[in-house]
Amino acid sequence: MSLYSTLADDFYVNMNLNTEMALPAGRDTTLSFFERVRKQYSTMRNFYTRDNGDHVLEEDKDQGHQRWLTLEPRRICSGYINPDDIDDAFEQHKLVLELVPYMLSVSSLDCEALDYMLGFDFNYRGNHDELVAEALGVSSALDGLLDIPGRQVLNYEPTMTIALEDTCRRQARLMIETRTNAYQVRRGDYPEEHISVFFTVRQYGSLESDSSYEGTLAELRIQCESLLEKYVIDQVLRPLQQAISTK
Repeated sequence: MSLYSTLADDFYVNMNLNTEMALPAGRDTTLSFFERVRKQYSTMRNFYTRDNGDHVLEEDKDQGHQRWLTLEPRRICSGYINPDDIDDAFEQHKLVLELVPYMLSVSSLDCEALDYMLGFDFNYRGNHDELVAEALGVSSALDGLLDIPGRQVLNYEPTMTIALEDTCRRQARLMIETRTNAYQVRRGDYPEEHISVFFTVRQYGSLESDSSYEGTLAELRIQCESLLEKYVIDQVLRPLQQAISTK
């Protein structure tokens, strides 16, 4: 069992490749790509097309874990929800990136951005924004707002993006997403929904001529997991987990 599985109700490991040019949309090309992935992961047997034209291949959703893959006009997304081993998720993403140059004609020039993302969902029935403000605090400049009599926090979704090197082509982003709205706060009636924490390391722009997509993803993974362990687990994930457990 992965360490990450103890930090939230669900966690997931995603890869996104955004391309500069539109991806091939032909029937034969699309199906051949998904068939090749299914050959490796036979449990990914559910294929469908969304109303917006995106193509999806995924495992059944009732197993507690799920592999999935989507093909959009200019984006390829691969994800694994609740993997037993994070290496299994990486191997899936690596396979997809090994295939795209040959099966989808995506060269190293065609990279708009490549992401490695770790996501965490916390189930909570209550005011998400209030909980995030209590668990993580706010800056001293905003702290006084929490002392206003009768106040209710309606929107608090901290986010920060930092450059990891001088060219700003490699960046890390922490984003917290809440799902409480003013109607729920006014009525005091909250459904159980997810508070999500996303931590992403992204590489912008075309890859170097001697680089590969899978090699670059391996670099992003090392940075993402190292930064998460140093700056996110104890500072963000565990405080949220503890705050929810006391409610």
